[in-house]
Amino acid sequence: MGKDRFDIKDRENLGLITDARVIIDKETGVNYLYVCCGYGGGLTPLLDTDGKPIITKDGYQK
Repeated sequence: MGKDRFDIKDRENLGLITDARVIIDKETGVNYLYVCCGYGGGLTPLLDTDGKPIITKDGYQK
């Protein structure tokens, strides 16, 4: 896996030690939500209203 495969699309500071990021896999275009708080964190794909993954096509390989 290359160093440049993932891109941080958006980042929001939610508190002193809590952070949320939208990360895009440049190979597939799939958007993920990553939330970290202290020493813990979680990652999940972002889904549209039909339950399908949100895919960003502009500027990414397909």
